[in-house]
Amino acid sequence: MAVSFLALLSWSFGWIYTTCWSLSFYPQPILNFRRSSTSGCTIDFPTVNILGFVAYFISNAAFLYSPRIREEYGIRHHGLEPTVKFNDLAFAAHAVVLSALLLTQFIPSLWGFKKRSRRDPGARPSKPILGVFFGSIVGVAVVAVIVAARHDEDVKTGWAWIDVIYAVSYVKLFITLVKYTPQVITNYNNKSTVGWSIEGILFDFVGGILSVLQLGIDSYLQGDWAGITGNPVKLALGNISVFFDVIFIIQHYFIYTKHGKTLEDGEVDPLLGERDERIE
Repeated sequence: MAVSFLALLSWSFGWIYTTCWSLSFYPQPILNFRRSSTSGCTIDFPTVNILGFVAYFISNAAFLYSPRIREEYGIRHHGLEPTVKFNDLAFAAHAVVLSALLLTQFIPSLWGFKKRSRRDPGARPSKPILGVFFGSIVGVAVVAVIVAARHDEDVKTGWAWIDVIYAVSYVKLFITLVKYTPQVITNYNNKSTVGWSIEGILFDFVGGILSVLQLGIDSYLQGDWAGITGNPVKLALGNISVFFDVIFIIQHYFIYTKHGKTLEDGEVDPLLGERDERIE
């Protein structure tokens, strides 16, 4: 009975966190549309987000549907199956589409937005973020070449194709580590969170907590915590997201309270220098 309840709880947490994380992608593009501007939001975020979620989609698809990857996973983890769920794959696919949509908003002519100056912080991809973008692709390619060249027979101790999938998944992990930093810095420099949607952060916060809880329940049901160590990306994604979400929540509600409200609160937008009458 308890096992059935935990299995149901895991299923519920999985789809709730998938829903929350999916919903977290909507407030930012909606806010940009209502302001007719991306000011206050850095292009670095959607630039690397696309690559990160493409990597996440590929790794989830491999763990779910590749017989070879699933077999190699079982060899390394006591015959267990990967703890990746279909909702992880569904979330990744949705995230790729919404990240691409957000990125297009930084092309003002497509949306009729106010054009941003090239010197405006966050208007153009930064060199560190571009380095992360292309460096991640090179890193995965290097691992693939190593695996193809070595032909190790022992999956447990040698190089195997699962290591390429792990490298792909670590791209998502590394990008999650760095993608929020430019926005945190932009909020600090602006002394405001205007232009950065707190609603998206709140959805992300709830999703991160439930994601980690689902992973823990699944590992408990398997009777082996290798379900967590075997899926380190999902574990780290939830924890890292929560960490940065807390920073954004503190910035919005406690540090930049005077100029940290969104236009829905009836504030004058300090980044645009005018009140948007359409949404008051």
